[in-house]
Amino acid sequence: MADPRGFITTPREVAPRRPVEERVGDWNEVYPGGPGKALLPIITEQAGRCMDCGIPFCHQGCPLGNLIPEWNDLVWRDDWDVAIDRLHRTNNFPEFTGRLCPAPCETACVVGINRDPVTIKNVEVSIIDKAWEAGNVRPQPPEVLTDKTVAVIGSGPAGLATAQQLTRAGHTVVVYERDDKPGGLLRYGIPEFKMEKAQVDRRVKQMEAEGTVFRTSTAVGETITGAQLRERYDAIVIATGATVRRDLPAPGRELSGIHQAMEFLPQANRVAVGETVEGQILATGKDVVIIGGGDTGADCLGTSIRQGAKSITSLEIMPQPGEDRPANQPWPTYPMIYRVASAHEEGGERVYSVSTKEFVGDADGHVAGLRISEVELVDGRFTEVEGTERVIPAQLVLFAMGFTGPETDGVVAQLGLELDERGNVKRDLNYMSSEPGVFVAGDCGRGQSLIVWAIAEGRGAASGVDAYLQGATTLPKPIPPTARPLTV
Repeated sequence: MADPRGFITTPREVAPRRPVEERVGDWNEVYPGGPGKALLPIITEQAGRCMDCGIPFCHQGCPLGNLIPEWNDLVWRDDWDVAIDRLHRTNNFPEFTGRLCPAPCETACVVGINRDPVTIKNVEVSIIDKAWEAGNVRPQPPEVLTDKTVAVIGSGPAGLATAQQLTRAGHTVVVYERDDKPGGLLRYGIPEFKMEKAQVDRRVKQMEAEGTVFRTSTAVGETITGAQLRERYDAIVIATGATVRRDLPAPGRELSGIHQAMEFLPQANRVAVGETVEGQILATGKDVVIIGGGDTGADCLGTSIRQGAKSITSLEIMPQPGEDRPANQPWPTYPMIYRVASAHEEGGERVYSVSTKEFVGDADGHVAGLRISEVELVDGRFTEVEGTERVIPAQLVLFAMGFTGPETDGVVAQLGLELDERGNVKRDLNYMSSEPGVFVAGDCGRGQSLIVWAIAEGRGAASGVDAYLQGATTLPKPIPPTARPLTV
């Protein structure tokens, strides 16, 4: 354990963010020098708050099974080299999870039963950021190559984790990505102010140095078919994510100026790194309405602020959560509480318990406002509150309502893969689909989920593929795909 009395004597502190007036003027990460460096002055004391709890429920809260008490203790003892080794044993990309994961491990922390939990996420990102800076993250090419080949479709966190594990096991791995650069939503869905794309680029370079091959601008199902992949490779891993966007078919949906978040954010991300986007969707000078109050909505908010929106309103149909755990979500579950992202600190209005009834247009066929009304939850159904209807101005409307499932009319159909009752690609306990040799990892099999789950599933799928190809495997398998821990 770390400091025996640290959780009693040391209050919880998190990495300080840059002042709002400074950070909204650029696209850099909101933490000075990155979150890892921002926490370094207080990192030892914060790691020392990890207690000798006997049964570390943070392990249960983390789909990856991160060895959290071990690396907390190592940081407290200033043994950073061993700390990064422990961290990498369970997590291929801690710089991603340390920036983007909502940290279910912290809500499962034993200290959090009656005190503020340990800053697990901040300690994690400090370890990996310090390791990169010290040159302690190096390629790990396999010592012996097998004669087996694997195609991984999709280069999001699930695909990247699968590919890295299988490459290190000695297989020849090719990752197919339909966008022009690897990374999936890590690159084109996450704004720079949450994670700069240099984090993705250096991991891709590491993987290339290990032997992983990336084929970008290649739409599997079109440029290359499922049948062709079957002929060329000994195994295939589908890691295409859940990319079918949820829509809102209210009257006026056909008006211009109404867009999906995943139309708006990728363009902004490209421009933020110096690319040119013709006809870019911009919030500049507009009243922006964001429908959806989750992480994607916050990403749209921060992006709209930096583009110079006139006003920004975020709408959420659910009631505003409380600041304390609800009685029906006890420790160690992940509670639905009121959370403030960095973008929420920067501006905009959050409106809860409202439903969009109509998109109001102007004479030119462009959206000009939303007709909304307040709703209340009665017997599990939303009911409109009479007399609350009103119109709010909007020249740009962004849907940030999540995804309904994977695209199934391309390679999934070509390979003849079965779907489950939720419309996801069906797989067994070893991540294999209904077709032998075809495996499924991440959101396309699980449904829309967290980055930490995507990496865990990628590692699990790699274990299943290795066992299929070799007859046995030594690769770790964090959690079977049917497992549902208390924090989901």
